Amino acid sequence: MTRRKPNILFLMADQLAARCLPHHGHGVVKAPHISALAERGVVFDSAYCNSPLCAPARFTLMTGCLPQRIEAYDNASDLPAEVPTFAHYLRAAGYRTALSGKMHFCGPDQLHGFEERLTTDIYPADYGWTADWENFEKRPTWYHNMLSVTQAGPVLRSNQIDFDEDTFYQAQRFLYDAARGGEERPFALVASFTHPHDPYATRPEFWDLYEGAEIDPPSVTMEPEFLDPHSKRLRHVIDIEGKEPSEEAILRARRAYYGNISYIDDKVGRLLNTLEELGLAEDTIVVFSGDHGDMLGERGLWYKMSWFEPSARVPLVVSHPASFAPRRVSESVSLIDLLPTLAELGGDGEAKLAAPIDGRSLLPHLSGSGGHDEAIGEYCGEGAIAPVCMIRRGVHKYVCSGSDPDQLFDLAADPQELSDLTRSDGAADALTAFRAEAAERWDMEDFKQRVLASQRRRLFVAETLRQGRALPWDHQPMRDASRQYMRNHLDLDDVEASARLETAQDRDVA
Repeated sequence: MTRRKPNILFLMADQLAARCLPHHGHGVVKAPHISALAERGVVFDSAYCNSPLCAPARFTLMTGCLPQRIEAYDNASDLPAEVPTFAHYLRAAGYRTALSGKMHFCGPDQLHGFEERLTTDIYPADYGWTADWENFEKRPTWYHNMLSVTQAGPVLRSNQIDFDEDTFYQAQRFLYDAARGGEERPFALVASFTHPHDPYATRPEFWDLYEGAEIDPPSVTMEPEFLDPHSKRLRHVIDIEGKEPSEEAILRARRAYYGNISYIDDKVGRLLNTLEELGLAEDTIVVFSGDHGDMLGERGLWYKMSWFEPSARVPLVVSHPASFAPRRVSESVSLIDLLPTLAELGGDGEAKLAAPIDGRSLLPHLSGSGGHDEAIGEYCGEGAIAPVCMIRRGVHKYVCSGSDPDQLFDLAADPQELSDLTRSDGAADALTAFRAEAAERWDMEDFKQRVLASQRRRLFVAETLRQGRALPWDHQPMRDASRQYMRNHLDLDDVEASARLETAQDRDVA
């Protein structure tokens, strides 16, 4: 008899900086469930997003492709329905694929390979958030501003708490239904939460977790005039000029952010406990990751949109002790590597891909048999005026753009990225090699023109669709109330029998 494939539970947090987790060395944040998952899993200590912005980061994660290949430029980019995602590959391999929570799909296709989508998204599906490089000085009114920082603190409820409570409920209900529904296929469930993304507002019980704790202030402070050009533009985007938050506001924002990490940790723990009580834990591969990080006041910057470590580095843990011994991976990897990894884990060996990708499987890392050491990034969102590209390999991180001076950092010797080696004779050979590689990888002027053309198209379409009758693309979760609970066309005994779920121990005895 062929052994059933393992289930897959992919847990995602939004805007979670890897450095803020205890298993990456943070001494203040409380996240016991994520820490326990890391202890029994494979931890990637140098994992990166491929674009430090929500939608592009998630599109690259889903497709295994860099932004340029699929035109994943900003938070209103359309992910084409013809581009295969890991949900398509897992579905082809016999999985029941489901998404609960955020994925920030833009465009008419709101499923992208998921058989079921259990919630709507927290963000709009249209082109209204298109970046506009040709009108850079006109700051988008819908984008982050400093109110997230100045209003930080405890709240009973918020838009994001409402969303994540629904995300958790639907994900947990899916797990219960998977256990009692008689479905023979393994499941691949993505539970994608929007916290700890700003605004920095957290439930009182998670705010109180940090009562008396010494909240760490930003470790790198810089006067604005000493920032690189892209960082200066980001200050315009977040509307911080002349509105610098006080030290108290900064610490309150960081405390609330830590509280929201603990909030996500609680949700992670409860879903993992659900697997345990259902007897599914041993047969489920658990992946935990994020889409990008948060600057949290470092260098006077907030949110993301930057290739500095707090913004670009993400947590990544893969846990399935029956298959992979716990270990730490020091080599650099990125979110585009998840598609070939999940396709391989869910298939019968190396996956046969239907389209070219840029990612590489993490299976060698998971098994301890080698693996690559490289992360490539492309940023084309707010704050940029041309693509800003990144190469992370070995000890170095190289950043280049057609509009700004290059940057080169040795992260082993300079983890805070304070010493730009482009001005150092000692790094001349490395700099020359990176520049040659970048010239081969990217035609920067052509890349820029394609981004601008996409922006113009989407800005025009967005404006026209506001005229007359609008048909929103936002996902509408399907609920067939006629088959929920007790109905007269259903037999009472059948309803009760199908809904009843014994404990795992009782089911084993039966």
